[in-house]
Amino acid sequence: MKKRIAILGSTGSIGTQSLEVVRENPDRFEVEVLTANNNVDLLSKQAKEFTPNTVVIGNESKYDELCESLSDLPIKIYAGKDAISQVVEMDTIDIVLTAMVGYSGLLPTINAIKSGKTIALANKETLVVAGEIIQKLAIENKVSILPVDSEHSAIFQCLVGEGQNAIEKIILTASGGPFRGKTLDYLKSVTKENALKHPNWEMGNKITIDSATLMNKGFEAIEARWLFGLNPEQIEVVVHPQSIVHSAVQFEDGSMKAQMGLPDMKLPILYALGFPDRIKTDFPRFSFWDYPELSFEKPDLKNFRSLALAFNAMEKCGNMPCILNAANEITVEAFLKDKIGFCEMTDLIEQSMKKIAYIKYPELDDLINTDKETREFVEKLINKK
Repeated sequence: MKKRIAILGSTGSIGTQSLEVVRENPDRFEVEVLTANNNVDLLSKQAKEFTPNTVVIGNESKYDELCESLSDLPIKIYAGKDAISQVVEMDTIDIVLTAMVGYSGLLPTINAIKSGKTIALANKETLVVAGEIIQKLAIENKVSILPVDSEHSAIFQCLVGEGQNAIEKIILTASGGPFRGKTLDYLKSVTKENALKHPNWEMGNKITIDSATLMNKGFEAIEARWLFGLNPEQIEVVVHPQSIVHSAVQFEDGSMKAQMGLPDMKLPILYALGFPDRIKTDFPRFSFWDYPELSFEKPDLKNFRSLALAFNAMEKCGNMPCILNAANEITVEAFLKDKIGFCEMTDLIEQSMKKIAYIKYPELDDLINTDKETREFVEKLINKK
């Protein structure tokens, strides 16, 4: 039986690579739902190729354009954020791949879990913002959450077959981004063009900037806490410039397992969609002779304070990671629009974490309000500059 997939955020980096995986494995997967926020042209092109049951465009102003483009096909078409959240409830969906960017993926993921769908999670912000709530919902609804991020996929792969063997700690590897080893004076003058040149991975703009600040690795640490039931002190970040060791697990006997491979996001996507099977591919193979040296170093928390702020948020928990994420989304957007400098992003996030009211045990409504309040706070600070 083919797995019927809903891809939320099909026009983004992960979404388009997920469709490549589907295209290469037509006997295993078929597309049931595609959603996008704004890119109606690419969404239309994807729909014509994969003929899903349903497509949804988040931007309601583009609904008519999408309808006209797909008028000759028997595809249901909807628009709006609510429609994206509701479409995951369809009985014909087996697995929901959440590849939406940022906070926008939270409510659709919650709805998909409540509907009993298997989740292939590429939207780390869902667990950053509401990890405890998501974890409880997944247990209550007996839903599997399969990680798509390369680091979490690596840890997941290391744990398969380990049963009840206790984790002593996990090691999340980071490339270090385009500014590894740079001084604070250098970082103050970098441009968005500099920051968008990641040395190893091809990703969307937002996650590429997060990788440059190391905030992405902080988000991954928070995500790992909830995915694998860890305490903050069980999570270590190691800079590994070659991006060959994708992450590792250390067990309580002292032994370690690591997952390795060339940096290609289609590998963890394929593993999540195909789990528990490994599906044969013709992807390029890793060779030790091409990488005779693999290096590892400690992250620079002095010049890349975003990682330290993320660990602080994880330790404090409550709504603090939600504040961290909302402030980060607004500052990254402002940096990409040349409104603030590279280092100012961290300064504004830190101010938010100090000023926005802390809630130790937030409900979902508290997190929604925290997100809104934080965004408004940061936008006011940016507008004063």
